[in-house]
Amino acid sequence: MFFIFEHFPEKVNRSGWSISILQGLICPLTVCQEKLIIFPMTPEIDTIIEAALKEDMPDGDVTSESLIPPESISKAIFLAKEDGVLAGIDVAARVFWKIDPHVAFAKNVEDGSSIRAGDTLARIEGPSVSLLKGERTALNFLQRMCGIATLTQRFVQGLEGSQTQILDTRKTTPSLRSLEKYAVKMGGGTNHRLSLSDMVLIKDNHLKIVGNISKAVKRARDKVGPDVKIEVETTTLEEVKEAVRSGADMILLDNMSPERMREAVEWVNGRIPLEASGNVKLSTLKEIASSGVDFISVGSLTHSYQSLDISMEFL
Repeated sequence: MFFIFEHFPEKVNRSGWSISILQGLICPLTVCQEKLIIFPMTPEIDTIIEAALKEDMPDGDVTSESLIPPESISKAIFLAKEDGVLAGIDVAARVFWKIDPHVAFAKNVEDGSSIRAGDTLARIEGPSVSLLKGERTALNFLQRMCGIATLTQRFVQGLEGSQTQILDTRKTTPSLRSLEKYAVKMGGGTNHRLSLSDMVLIKDNHLKIVGNISKAVKRARDKVGPDVKIEVETTTLEEVKEAVRSGADMILLDNMSPERMREAVEWVNGRIPLEASGNVKLSTLKEIASSGVDFISVGSLTHSYQSLDISMEFL
């Protein structure tokens, strides 16, 4: 089954959120915990798409416009050329609508689904020049988002049987954070803070300026009040103890050995969540999780992924 997005704006409600034809569900980007058939088409996403199109054709597509008559109509498919996890199919559809609202985009697969090499992900029909204009930009978004979702799934599967969750970070491509964090969610990961405005995270450079954890937590709490979460980065068990006693809501265990993390988990004893971070790899994942931490943050999800091989084939 697939959906036609020939009149894409009608699929967007007044708040700017794309709604599933099947389920009619609305879900904020950083809160949703389930793989819903939905993508938030906000003004921010439109701005990202418009900037990408402007970059790719500041003065049109001189090749396609020179060779192909405007009345020419074509059909094409998006074809997966390797296994992975789908993310960004609605973004790809939006690219074509921004170029030409008469383009029909029919998706065969939903974001968050596993895909195999040879799968047809979507079908598209419309003016040939419009399809050619959008091809590379749509693929750039789709391949990168699928790459992030696929890598995230590998880390999530590496924790199968564990209660520990995979977190993303702010180590994202400038201006593309919302897309990349959405892709993490589609791979089964959990979004950490979207920006510096979301929560307090006191790190080593803050402490070098402020002086110590207790002073930093108090100063932050006095400023932000009780409703904003405060997390503290620590490197020793003594710092963990100081952070807990100071009233931190969450603790980041930075580059600690598994043995040291176990000591921290035992001492904290479930009072607040613990996050492990620092040079996390698939090969070290289970050992870190065995310490009992609640979360493991993985920067490589959004800075060291490999784009998935997907092509757009004209029929």
